[in-house]
Amino acid sequence: MITIAVVSESDKSELRVGLSPETVKKYVGLGCKVQVQSGAGAGSRFSDKDFQEAGATIAKSASAATKGADILLSVRRPPTASLKGLGKGALVIGLLDPFDDKAGLQALAKKGVTAFTMEFMPRISRAQSMDVLSSQSNLAGYKAVVDAAAHFNRAMPMMMTAAGTVPAARAFVMGAGVAGLQAIATARRMGAIVTATDVRPAAKEQVESLGAKFIAVEDDEFKQAETAAGYAKEMSSAYKKKQAALVAEHLKSQDIVVTTALIPGRPAPTLITADMVKSMRPGAIIVDLAAERSGNCAMTKPGKDVESHGVTIMGRLNLPGDLPVSASSLYARNLFAFIEPLIDKEKKRLAIDWKDEIVVGTLLAKDGKLVHPTLTKGKTS
Repeated sequence: MITIAVVSESDKSELRVGLSPETVKKYVGLGCKVQVQSGAGAGSRFSDKDFQEAGATIAKSASAATKGADILLSVRRPPTASLKGLGKGALVIGLLDPFDDKAGLQALAKKGVTAFTMEFMPRISRAQSMDVLSSQSNLAGYKAVVDAAAHFNRAMPMMMTAAGTVPAARAFVMGAGVAGLQAIATARRMGAIVTATDVRPAAKEQVESLGAKFIAVEDDEFKQAETAAGYAKEMSSAYKKKQAALVAEHLKSQDIVVTTALIPGRPAPTLITADMVKSMRPGAIIVDLAAERSGNCAMTKPGKDVESHGVTIMGRLNLPGDLPVSASSLYARNLFAFIEPLIDKEKKRLAIDWKDEIVVGTLLAKDGKLVHPTLTKGKTS
């Protein structure tokens, strides 16, 4: 029988959890035993009773929850101290932050666990239900607009009253990936006039399908600005200059701006300079969803809301974690979708196909070593 463990996140500000009562039932249905540390789901409003009724065993401590476990599910990378009860080669699955703190990753590998990081999930159709970044980014895009609206000193939609008309707010979304598209949809639902930009040509149709106007320098470089995996390529200095000029002019009339531009493994590109902020309307709001990687706005302070020239720049971190009930429910489903194919349903044991592209793509550490190509480039055997 496979034993799955979940413990409380070591970062107390992280309210999400890698398991829900719904997925407990699914794991039990596969013949698994589920051990949950008492209180692990409290931040997501999943009580010990909820987990117990779904079929999980509640453990008093992290060590009791991980004792004899074959799989540990986490949100953030677990501290090595929480791995003591796991058997050699046990699976550790979560958002393991593979781009930072290589020493911490090596320490994880040296514990002998087999670590899978969900950030590296391949962008293929078969893996869509496992795509943690998409499920969490979707919520981040929604929360960014809600937070901006709550901080905004005006109404979002146009209102026609006997005392006169209140004009609709103008919202500009920079980056039309999953988070950006949800931000566009949310701002439109709230009644804003929405524009958006992205360097990927395919984004134009998606933006316009949501009722927003697309803003970009559409030259030859723009037409080739997307990788085979669907990510944005880094643009040339000449293109950046032209796009920056267009954006700078557009920002002057905007009330709410949401920035979402990230390049995996690199600092976030600066899209909004200090001079651009200075040119914006007093009372405007910038929500920087790239704050965890230094931010898309030059004035962003990660983890803080700051004001410059009357413009508020919100550098809040982990917006999905501010919606823990929804975020954990989706995240838990992503993990289950990933784990289910790793289990032999008849023999009730792990049966991992080490050649499967999803396994290869997400495998971070095995047999005491970091094995993902992203982390082993330049090494010799």
